Amino acid sequence: MEWETVIGLEVHVQLATRSKMFSGASTAFGAEPNTQACAIDLAMPGTLPSANADAFRMATMFGLAINAEINRRSIFERKNYFYPDLPKGYQTTQLARPIVGAGHLDITLGSGDTKRVRIHHAHLEEDAGKSLHEDFHGMSGIDLNRAGTPLIEVVTEPDMRSAEEAVAFAKKLHGLVTSLGICDGEMSQGSMRFDVNISIRPRGQEKLGTRTETKNLNSFKFMEEAIELEIERQIQVLESGGKIMQETRLYNGDTKKARSMRSKEDSNDYRYFPCPDLLPVVLDEAYIEDVRRQMPELPEAKRARYMSELGLPEYDASILSGDATTAAYFEEVARISSQPKLAANWVMGDIAAQLNRQELSIRQCPINASALAGLIKRLDDGTISSKMAKTVFEAMWNGEGDADTVIETKGLKQVSDSGALEKIVDDIIANNPQQVANYRGAAEDKRPKMLGFFVGQAMKASQGQANPQQLNKILLEKLGG
Repeated sequence: MEWETVIGLEVHVQLATRSKMFSGASTAFGAEPNTQACAIDLAMPGTLPSANADAFRMATMFGLAINAEINRRSIFERKNYFYPDLPKGYQTTQLARPIVGAGHLDITLGSGDTKRVRIHHAHLEEDAGKSLHEDFHGMSGIDLNRAGTPLIEVVTEPDMRSAEEAVAFAKKLHGLVTSLGICDGEMSQGSMRFDVNISIRPRGQEKLGTRTETKNLNSFKFMEEAIELEIERQIQVLESGGKIMQETRLYNGDTKKARSMRSKEDSNDYRYFPCPDLLPVVLDEAYIEDVRRQMPELPEAKRARYMSELGLPEYDASILSGDATTAAYFEEVARISSQPKLAANWVMGDIAAQLNRQELSIRQCPINASALAGLIKRLDDGTISSKMAKTVFEAMWNGEGDADTVIETKGLKQVSDSGALEKIVDDIIANNPQQVANYRGAAEDKRPKMLGFFVGQAMKASQGQANPQQLNKILLEKLGG
C-alpha cells in the first residue's frame, strides 16, 4: 500500500504585550512561580476581565500580513474544561467569530518549489498556566504566571504532506511574527508552541484518515522528529490490521519517544458558549488602515532589499531575512564592516554553527554585531588571513576580547611587508634548487600544483603569518611564472 500523509498545524503564538489578555498582570518571562498572577488570573469571585487593546492590534497586524480578512466584529467564548493549570475552569477564547479569517502563507521547499499553505483562521485567547513535574516527587507543581497571557492560535488547513513542509511552514510563520514584532519567537520559553495533527490515507483517496494530535512541540527539530515517528507508527498500525484511535499524544525530545496522553476531544466536549463578561469587539476601517500604515518591513520585502541594495544572492537573502533577530544582527554587522557578503558568510557560517552546537539563540550570541564587524574589518584590510580569522573567532567566542585584542595577544598579525616576504622567498629558492629547476621546466598547466610546495615552505618559515596574496605574487615573479 502506498500511503499519503496529511498534516495540519495549530500554532500558539504568545503575543509580546507587557500585560495579560484580560488583566494588568505582567507577562515578563522568568519570574518566581505564581508571582505574576493577579486576582483576575486566579478567577477570584467578583473579578471581571478587561480586554488588552495591544492584543487586538497585534492580531490585526498578523491578519494583514497573511492577506486574511479581518473580521470587523469578533466575540469571545468560554471553552470549558477542568485541568489544574486552568484556575477558572474555562479558557476565554474565540470560536464562532475569530478576529482573523482565512489567509495563507507561501513556503519554499528544499527542491526550490513553492507551496501555498492555507490558514483557516487565527483567534485570540488566553494561555493556561504550567504544570511542573520534574522537581516534585509523586506530585505536580502549578505555576500560574503564564495564565492569562495573550495568544493568537493559528489554525491551518490540512495542506501539508510531509515533515519537511510542516517545518518549512513553522519557520516561515516564526520569521513573520518576529518580523512583525508581535512575538519574541523564543520557543524554549514557550513563546511559540506547535500542535501537529497527523493522519494517513491510501494515496489517491479523498477521505481523510483518523487523525492524532501531538501537542506542545517547541522546536523545529522536535516537530520534524515527532511527525516522522507518528507517520511510521500509523502506517505500522494500519498495515498490521489495527485502527488509528483519535487521541492526543506527547513527544519527548530527549528520549525520542512518543506516548498517548488522552483520547482526543471534539469541540462539543468543551461546551462553548459566549462569554457573558466581554462585549463583542468591533474594529472600524480607520483602525485597520492605521494598523496597516504602521506595519514594519516583512520578510519578503527584506529579502528583496538584501538582494537589490546589498547585492546578496537569493539564498543568502532568504536565510537572513527569515528571522527578525538574525536579520537585525546581520544588518548591524554589514553596516559597521561595509562588507555585506562577508557579513552574510560569517553570520550564516561560523556564528550559526556555534549557536546550533551550543543550542543558543542569536540573542544569546557571545559575539555582538560590533565585535564581529571588527573581525571582518581586520580580515578585509589584510591584517589577518582567513585561517587566522578562524583562530581569532574562537578566542572571541570564548570571551578573550575583541578582534584587535586577540590579534595583539596571540601575535597573529599577518606579514604583509614585501621586503620580509621577499627575503623568505629568496631563502626558499636558494635552498631548493632542484624543485626550482623542476618548476621552471614544467609545462604551464603543471605549475600551479607545483607552486604549492613553495607556498607551504614560505608559510612554514613565516609561522603561517605570510599574506597569501602577496606571497603568491612574489613567488610567481621570482620563479619566473
